[in-house]
Amino acid sequence: MAYSDLELLARIIKCEAGGEGENGMKAVASVVMNRVNVTYGEYARYKTVREVVFQPRQFVCAMETVGGEYNAQNIYNMSLEQIHWDIAEWAMAGHRLTNLGTALWFFNPYSPECRPNFPTAVGVFVIRIGDHCFYNPTDAYADT
Repeated sequence: MAYSDLELLARIIKCEAGGEGENGMKAVASVVMNRVNVTYGEYARYKTVREVVFQPRQFVCAMETVGGEYNAQNIYNMSLEQIHWDIAEWAMAGHRLTNLGTALWFFNPYSPECRPNFPTAVGVFVIRIGDHCFYNPTDAYADT
């Protein structure tokens, strides 16, 4: 599909955090845009929302198949509402949640506790918003 970056961001917001409330959706949008704008480390190679969203093995919602099975929870199956567009525009205009720092990663641990590092020692826990744990880059991230 030839979605614009704005629509891709709105779709990933809905798919990854549609049930997490406004702050949860803003946090996911912030992570995507932090990756677009980071100037060092692995993600510095990705300069557009499209490149970030479709970077291999980063967002399950951007995958049509997972483990060889069709993934029904993907960005192509999302029915967007105005709030998803509004948050995407908010993030693309440069806004971020202030309590999130420069988070580059998030995940749902399916437990009440967030692990201290994610995905490895390159990310350190900063905050939990809804079901997702968010992680800021450590100094080690610069070497990725």
